[in-house]
Amino acid sequence: MPSSIAIALTLILIARAALARDLISRDMQHPLTSSSFGNSRPNIVFFLTDDQDAHLDSLSYQPFVQKHLVNEGLAFQRHFCTVALCCPSRVNLWTGKAAHNTNVTDVNPPYGGYPKFVSQGLNEQYLPVWLQDAGYNTFYTGKLFNAHTVENHHSPYPAGFTGSDFLLDPYTYEYLNSTWQRNRDPPVSHEGQYTTDVLAHKAKGFLDDAVKAGEPFFLTIAPVAPHSNVEVHGGSAIDPQGSFTITPPISAERHKHLFTNVKIPRTDHFNPEKAGRPHLYSIAICMLTMMQPSGANWVHRLPRQSDAQVDYNDEFYRSRLRALQPIDELVDNVFRLLDDYGILDNTYVFYTSDNGYHIGQHRLPPGKECGYEEDVNIPLIVRGPGIPRGSATDQVTSHTDLVPTIFDLVGLEIKDDFDGAAIKLHEDELQESLRTRQEHVNLEYWGFALAEGKYGYGEGEAEGNDCQT
Repeated sequence: MPSSIAIALTLILIARAALARDLISRDMQHPLTSSSFGNSRPNIVFFLTDDQDAHLDSLSYQPFVQKHLVNEGLAFQRHFCTVALCCPSRVNLWTGKAAHNTNVTDVNPPYGGYPKFVSQGLNEQYLPVWLQDAGYNTFYTGKLFNAHTVENHHSPYPAGFTGSDFLLDPYTYEYLNSTWQRNRDPPVSHEGQYTTDVLAHKAKGFLDDAVKAGEPFFLTIAPVAPHSNVEVHGGSAIDPQGSFTITPPISAERHKHLFTNVKIPRTDHFNPEKAGRPHLYSIAICMLTMMQPSGANWVHRLPRQSDAQVDYNDEFYRSRLRALQPIDELVDNVFRLLDDYGILDNTYVFYTSDNGYHIGQHRLPPGKECGYEEDVNIPLIVRGPGIPRGSATDQVTSHTDLVPTIFDLVGLEIKDDFDGAAIKLHEDELQESLRTRQEHVNLEYWGFALAEGKYGYGEGEAEGNDCQT
């Protein structure tokens, strides 16, 4: 981490520590009763952020993630999502199957979203159901899938949860106007409350209940940050003809002053002076000049971004970093609670994102859904019993490997129809895994790449907002 970032984040960490401890309060639930399973099997806490990058250095601006996970766990530097789009990626993650096998390839019907997940029979065939069958208490709070709405949340209810409190469309991405649906209660609006703080409150309640029950538990905490703020205008939440406005993520009031001078890392492919060229000519030029093309297909035809666009992108980037700060505080509080309850040493904690993100690389406006490293190579950090502390690995892994990995940790037999394989996490397995794991992953692309923010793919504002991938 650059020294200037380290100094700044040390000051942020000190200033926020006291405040962070007060952010999450008890979310009252009826106590659960213990079963005969006991608590010798490990607990699992799973943080799933939304659109968080690995290549734009976002983790360096999260001091508590650094403290509790990077410095105490194992970072996977070559971890990939299988589809750089929210819903297909999440379905891959929770089923252990690739998109061409789940047949969930989009965020909305007819090809994706929660209704497609249900119609494909996956509501009975995914991780929380399997863990419940194995005797685990299962809890989930935050975003589950796209097109999980105020209209269809009970048709049917998501299966497999001891306790749940889901964000619902069309308000999922409204940072100050979220709607939540707890267990089988009707949806409740939290208008005016900051969404990640609401999430923190709910996560605390589920963690308290999980510990009091005395059974092993699986808790997923799924904030929408740093996804862009999205407002849907009229009509149904899953209406493909509906309109919506995408703007940078909104900061919590306490974080609006942060990162005023931070800019997107100026890597070689950030708004490059020379874009890629058509295929045959590109090959010849690259052989002669060693110049690497910046993109393929429609990407290499994008115009270079103006100074105004670059300035806008930098502010967009700062907004994302600010939106990650409540998550960072939440991570700190969860680790403090695990320690206070005396269960930290028997708990695995995962931290990852559904997909990555690009801002200005290859001349692209803010967005995802492309085949570049920024979109598909994403954070994964795991901490827990037997995992080497403060370490990193180059073994190639993907989201389809996470369910088999959790099966392995809790002692379940790996299913034959999984597309992934268990990731070896423990110190004595890592070197062997580097020698034996294959060095490729399956990546799939469906639909189009949506440009977020006020600039599209053309030269002016909102010009050309989508391109086929």
